[in-house]
Amino acid sequence: MSTERRAHHTSHVAHPSRATAALTIGVVALIGAFLYLVRNALIPFVFAGVIAYVTTPAIDWAAARTRMPRWIFALITLLLLLGLFALIGWLGVPSLAKQVTNMGNNLQGGVADIVAEFTGKGTINLFGKQMNAQMIAQYIIEAVSAFLSANVFSIVEYSFAGMFGLILSWVLLGYMLFGGREQGEALFWLLPPSWRDVARRIWARLSPILRRYFLGVGLVVIYASTAAYIGLGLILHIHNALFLALMTGLLEIIPVIGPVASGTIAGLVAMGQAQSSWNIIEYIIYAVALRISIDEFFGPIVLGKAAYMRPVLVIFCFLAGGMLFGIVGVILAVPAALAVKAILGEVYEEEGLRRN
Repeated sequence: MSTERRAHHTSHVAHPSRATAALTIGVVALIGAFLYLVRNALIPFVFAGVIAYVTTPAIDWAAARTRMPRWIFALITLLLLLGLFALIGWLGVPSLAKQVTNMGNNLQGGVADIVAEFTGKGTINLFGKQMNAQMIAQYIIEAVSAFLSANVFSIVEYSFAGMFGLILSWVLLGYMLFGGREQGEALFWLLPPSWRDVARRIWARLSPILRRYFLGVGLVVIYASTAAYIGLGLILHIHNALFLALMTGLLEIIPVIGPVASGTIAGLVAMGQAQSSWNIIEYIIYAVALRISIDEFFGPIVLGKAAYMRPVLVIFCFLAGGMLFGIVGVILAVPAALAVKAILGEVYEEEGLRRN
């Protein structure tokens, strides 16, 4: 092959034609639309993929260092993760279920006592009617019961889907841990052959920062668990504080939705153990302080430094991702922004796209 023909061939491979580019953009758009339609079904895949992505380097390192079969360390990692979640459940689920049962046995009386702490023993004017604490408690319970009755099928559906999704997440995690990096390499086959070298260069830019970001998420989980235990256990003296703190930390993996769930569960436990209205006010102060410290300071600063992004942009990514793709969008919002930065860095041939 002559020099001119070789140069022409190389140029042709490095720079795909407009038709190929248009076809690729169309395929990517169709894939994006499809993923939007099935976004809720992606949750187990995203969870398993993130955990496998973070733990795979350690598995590969251990296998290379010991020269033992890789599957042994993949199995150990999977069993350790299962053991961790089982331990957390063993620490708190039985005791928490017992407290919920006790609250349910005298729900109206408990709600009435809490209402009485704020309204007093007499009557107040509410919605044009004179009502005491017992009447208000009955009204609240009837409203909750009506809501649950109207949505009983949705609750059962989401409960079943949640259990199935949890089991599927562990199954997928097993496949991904044992499959290793080869599964990630298979994704490059979705691109035209002439684009794969560019995609690998972009991934080489993205991967180190992406790993730093997920390690930053781990630091947020540790901080949230520690701060929650200090508040719930050492200051408020709430039973099952260790379990509630660990749950608070783990649910931080799901921005926005996770904190709401953990705060609601901890709030119900705090209300069940409250001796006065001041105990409830103390919990509210704790919950607000915890959320401000995580959402406005520690989280954005740590994740921003880990991902080389400004805290304001991190917050925006969370909100935009949640509005577009729900839980999956919140989890992948910052990684998607990092991918855009890596692509621009490759297009502009710049190494300095470190801060936005």
